[in-house]
Amino acid sequence: MISHIFLGVADFEAAFRFHGAVMAALGHKLRFRDDTRPWAGWQPAQGARPLFLVGRPFDGEPAGAGNGQMVALAAPSRAAVDAAHAAALAHGGSCEGPPGLRPHYHPDYYGAYFRDPHGNKLCVVCHDPA
Repeated sequence: MISHIFLGVADFEAAFRFHGAVMAALGHKLRFRDDTRPWAGWQPAQGARPLFLVGRPFDGEPAGAGNGQMVALAAPSRAAVDAAHAAALAHGGSCEGPPGLRPHYHPDYYGAYFRDPHGNKLCVVCHDPA
């Protein structure tokens, strides 16, 4: 259903470090980095899509986080949720909800929420039973 997600960022180096750490914790691999634009993209370990991209906005205008917008990334395990959240906080992110069960979504929803250094809200979630 989703081909790619692109987040506009003001500081590419900070974004690359932050999102690279989160993607590594989830087991995703860097597909490319192009410092001339600048932008970078990660893909799942198995398969070429969906892509998760960060970079300077194409129109050259300042990047800004949207209110009410969030990107949710699938995690292969609850331990990966914990690791991704820890990596986010260690690389300049802010907590929007620590790792834990959220049974109001469904009984096995284990997720964590954070913002990247540019204010973009992300979630990492595992839907599998413990």
